[in-house]
Amino acid sequence: MFKIRLRTLLSPLLITALPLLMATPLQAGEEEWQQTLQQAEGQTVYFNAWGGSPEINAYLLWAGQELKRQYKVTLVQVKVDDIAQSVSQLLANKQAGKTDKGPIDLLWVNGENFKALKEQGLLGAPFSPSLPNMALVDRRLPVTEDFTVPVDGLEAPWGIGQLNLMVNGDEVGTPPTSAAALLDWARAHPGRFTYPKPPQFHGSSFLKQILLELTADPAPLYREATDAEFARLSAPLWTWLDALHPALWRKGRLFPTSAAETKQLLDDNELAMAISFNPGEAQSSVQNGTLPPTVRAVAMSKGALTNSHFLAIPFNASARAGAMVAANFLLSPAAQARKADPAFWGDPSVLDPARLGAAPSANVGPQLRFKAVAEPHPSWQLRLEAAWAERYGR
Repeated sequence: MFKIRLRTLLSPLLITALPLLMATPLQAGEEEWQQTLQQAEGQTVYFNAWGGSPEINAYLLWAGQELKRQYKVTLVQVKVDDIAQSVSQLLANKQAGKTDKGPIDLLWVNGENFKALKEQGLLGAPFSPSLPNMALVDRRLPVTEDFTVPVDGLEAPWGIGQLNLMVNGDEVGTPPTSAAALLDWARAHPGRFTYPKPPQFHGSSFLKQILLELTADPAPLYREATDAEFARLSAPLWTWLDALHPALWRKGRLFPTSAAETKQLLDDNELAMAISFNPGEAQSSVQNGTLPPTVRAVAMSKGALTNSHFLAIPFNASARAGAMVAANFLLSPAAQARKADPAFWGDPSVLDPARLGAAPSANVGPQLRFKAVAEPHPSWQLRLEAAWAERYGR
């Protein structure tokens, strides 16, 4: 009865107009994107991204070639050791009143750096809802929040990271998959394990992984850290590290400055295990000959620290349209499939295979390789890094 009454309320004119009304937002979105494509032609996009991986650098070189060929957009990778340097540069721009023609058009960012960018107003207007390829993203992945901070359209996801150990099976018969087992193994094999020095990304991530391992109730880790909660929940971590450090490479008196250094030490057989945040890195490195064929990836059985990495556009980008086109291309099935291929990078895709159909580029690989544990609130990382430096920094 309700349906019949509702239909009688709709005039023939309105019924005829409904399809047009429903199509208008999509058509408007398509027209807006076409305008973006036109504006992007001839633009140069300066992309500040971590430059510590030859595989990633080669992938971005390929992406730049494709952007130039398909969209007449030039992509220039500005290689940085820590994206926090770029955040500081943008903050200085804002304080100096440089509101346009900025030096950075696109950022590879997440976590506490995104939180700082968002809180300081260093990002432009929301852009990711305007990207056509966002419709292909798997919303079951951690793509709407970044370390518990709502993305709000200010970032576009383009990959998934999971903390793992790259383990040489010739030396590690039964890989450790818990904090307790890792401590036992390190003590039984002194000098064969270490981690990068925080606040280097992989070193800080290792601290968070062990903190999660040692915390029975992780709920407080997902809200702003208080002095009392930090002191209480981090105490087991410091006890664990105090026991671990004498068994580390160089007896914990010296720490590698990067993940690339620990990977090289693994390849040189100075270490039996190295930390990675890419679940496909071990396989990719074996394939390209930068690690021995006996190396494989292992994660903590409780769950691997997992996050999405994102692309963001600064408030004063010189080539905003070009940056949007670049971000949309990096989200394309072809670009995501190549990125997920261990022969090139091995970084998991953020696309939903069910949305891709049967196209050859639909083979984007598994999004998550290991059981996932979400990133804590960014405040925990900042406190962990400061406390680590006070206790062990030299």
